[in-house]
Amino acid sequence: MIFRLLFLVLFGFTFIEADVPPYSVSDSSEGPLWGFYGHRKINKMAVLTLPQQLLSFYKPHIQFVSDHAVDPDKRRYALKGEAFRHYIDIDHWDEPPFDKVPKSLKPAIMTRATVFCINKEDSLDMTAEFLARPQIYDEFIHFDRYSPDIDLNVKAVADTLDMKLDCEKLVFENNFVQYGVLPYFLEDFYDRLVLAFFDKNEERILKISADMGHYIGDAHVPLHTTENYNGQLSGQLGIHAFWESRIPELFADEEYDMLVGRAEYVADKQAYFWEIILASHALLPEVLAKEKELKTSFPSDKQYCYDERLQRATWVQCPDYAKAYETALGGTIEKRMQESIKAVGDIWYSAWVDAGQPDLSELNDNLDEEALRKEAEELDGQYKSGRIYGRDHNR
Repeated sequence: MIFRLLFLVLFGFTFIEADVPPYSVSDSSEGPLWGFYGHRKINKMAVLTLPQQLLSFYKPHIQFVSDHAVDPDKRRYALKGEAFRHYIDIDHWDEPPFDKVPKSLKPAIMTRATVFCINKEDSLDMTAEFLARPQIYDEFIHFDRYSPDIDLNVKAVADTLDMKLDCEKLVFENNFVQYGVLPYFLEDFYDRLVLAFFDKNEERILKISADMGHYIGDAHVPLHTTENYNGQLSGQLGIHAFWESRIPELFADEEYDMLVGRAEYVADKQAYFWEIILASHALLPEVLAKEKELKTSFPSDKQYCYDERLQRATWVQCPDYAKAYETALGGTIEKRMQESIKAVGDIWYSAWVDAGQPDLSELNDNLDEEALRKEAEELDGQYKSGRIYGRDHNR
């Protein structure tokens, strides 16, 4: 880990800062996906898992990391590539136990990419020639690895690979990323948090911690691991928001136990993130089957009703129907929220340890509130007036 951190400090600034848009101080507006409520609750309770050295830093900022937990969902209205970070359609690539899905991003991309040499009159598929040369990833793809399509510099590629290329345009199609990169992105994002701790950069620690909590929360949702992400392939449209938004909003505060014990150090982060994904996906059959069963057995006229939200009536699942679904799942949603809280605490704590357990006691109240307010206004404006990029689960 020390060598990896040293590499990031010396050479990784472009990588660390690349594709990180402005962050915001969130307002109290409602929204989709863990209900916005769920993400905020998970981050807030994760603070209470931390040992005293970290608790003394995070607790004064508990509202900050809670409010900022929703920023990644808001950025889906502002940044085209944001959506890919929230899910992985693992069942698109394989069947359980998913041995054919590489646990590292490089082989995942390189085994599914296509490369085209394009001229005015034709397009030549050069995939075999390029993917046989692994340096193409390290030299030209690494910094843009989350982009669906990458325009390569023809001369630079030809010189580096010692190839003769008669191309006006050279395009690397990343066919993997569109099906989601959540576990891979978590591993990369973890390095950003380690570096923020290492630099003792208060603002970045808090912003990345809040975002990290969001993505870890998403990883605990079964419907973030499948092509059938909103029941659209099984005649269950709307199940996504039902499972992760409606039910926690109705029952979590009064019925769920959110005290989950102390954060623990995670040695193998890649394995840890993949265990979360695979555990989520293992729950998917029950998530779908129980809702389908309930839909046929519960009185149809009592399944949906109007609920007032933000001073307007919204057509959503009735409380009794939602309770029946939660009961049928046997506490799964509560357990996944608990496991999300524990995982967020584990990862925050582990990043601090991997950064050398820096003393954060002097890092208090140094945030640029005016700059944060302007960022908040910009992002909230995009969220409220823009259109969502990628998938919309809120229906």
